[in-house]
Amino acid sequence: MATRTDAPTRREQILKEAARLFAERGFHGVGVDEIGAAVGISGPGLYRHFPGKDAMLAELLVGISDSLLTGAKRRLAEADGARDSGAVLDSLIEGHIDFALDDRPLITLHDRELDRLRDADRKMVRQLQRQYVELWVGVLREVYPALAEPAARSAVHSVFGLLNSTPHLGRPGSLPGRAVTASLLHRMARGAFAAVGEAR
Repeated sequence: MATRTDAPTRREQILKEAARLFAERGFHGVGVDEIGAAVGISGPGLYRHFPGKDAMLAELLVGISDSLLTGAKRRLAEADGARDSGAVLDSLIEGHIDFALDDRPLITLHDRELDRLRDADRKMVRQLQRQYVELWVGVLREVYPALAEPAARSAVHSVFGLLNSTPHLGRPGSLPGRAVTASLLHRMARGAFAAVGEAR
């Protein structure tokens, strides 16, 4: 996720440009030489960092799933003992919005290319995603105790669909600004959860 402020390593630069190019032109539409050119090294030089494009794709998709889960666990740990479960839910929403706005190519990449992963990598992505969803479900049911678990799980998946729609919102310059967009997405997510949690 885009939360670090220190300079990225060459490996991270390669992954960032690979994600951008894969999202723009598709996995098979991008060659190793083009990824290398984007970071200022020769195509063959990439093999000092990755054995091939498949390894880049796997690290991108497994990596972002792991990063989301790790970030969510950290937010829960920081809120340990807090009585306001609504604030914890807000923190989870904020973390996912950061991902949705700052890592838009990875959302496109996941939607288009997940099936290209090896079985083991794809299963790892799904396992991490399930843990991430269940973490949200637990917090959501603390906010709305009467909400049944299946309904909570459906609500979480629906809100993820809403937040992960950012690649379809238009070019970055056409949006009203990051802060305004983040606030809008947060209100919509909270509204969706309230619509389910407060239903009679």
